[in-house]
Amino acid sequence: MELLKKTNIDFIGMRKISFLASGLMAIIGLIGIIAIARGTANMGIDFSGGTEMQIKFAQPATTQSIRDALAKSGIKEAELQEITGGNQVLVKMHKSTGKSADQVAEALKAGIPGNTFTVESSTEIGPSIGEKLKQDTLVAVALSMLGIILYIAWRFDFKFGVGAVVATMHDVLAMIAVFYVMHREVNILFITAVLTIAGYSLTDTVVVFDRIRENMHKSIKDPMIVIFNKSINETLSRTIITSVTTFLAAVSLFLFGGEVIHDFAFALVVGVVVATYSSIFVASPIVALWEQHAVETKVEAV
Repeated sequence: MELLKKTNIDFIGMRKISFLASGLMAIIGLIGIIAIARGTANMGIDFSGGTEMQIKFAQPATTQSIRDALAKSGIKEAELQEITGGNQVLVKMHKSTGKSADQVAEALKAGIPGNTFTVESSTEIGPSIGEKLKQDTLVAVALSMLGIILYIAWRFDFKFGVGAVVATMHDVLAMIAVFYVMHREVNILFITAVLTIAGYSLTDTVVVFDRIRENMHKSIKDPMIVIFNKSINETLSRTIITSVTTFLAAVSLFLFGGEVIHDFAFALVVGVVVATYSSIFVASPIVALWEQHAVETKVEAV
């Protein structure tokens, strides 16, 4: 199945614009990482510590009435998320509030006496556990980057490995940049989405690289820029079909998956877009310029 046939787009020629846009996203992403490391970003209780409760009411209850009931008992910094269907709400409190799940339950009993409720689930995470999760997350991301460069270097060439890692790091920084700018919560589900997209991005990049390697053996005399552009255009239809179907699945999760996985699904939506972009406009141009420089160096040496 081909949506596009015999395209001849100069993707490598657009590298200056793409590198500028990617550099800007990377800078914002680095600022976001610094904010996450300092704890000044919108950190979820997974990392900062706190309490999360899922409460089901017998009758419909608005988030405002719940907020007012909690405020009367001195719980003013709770985050509320209404779960679609079933009169359920998610209550999140950071450790800094000093409030427990029992205090929340008592506050709701006193503030909304005519509406009984049950606590479906309650999770408490201490600051030390949150700090360990943050450290484990950094280790997981670092190891995944190392694994990527080793795999691509073994399957293709060291230059391709570096290009793949740069593209994957670009995707991670872009996702962090979007969440940081939009002040969305950074939690363990977000990290899961980041690692998921890293794998997706790698798969997409490998397909393009595989065609590039094949054409490099077929068209030895052609300039590297021509070979890379030809390869990207030949795999463009496959890239679009794969990305669109994955994007639609992520959008469905975002729209109909419920509040609990809302941020996770949003991260996937963003990630699919940036991963598709990076495999074409980041990974390939980097390797193309590197290979072109290597060829020119050989010619000058001869």
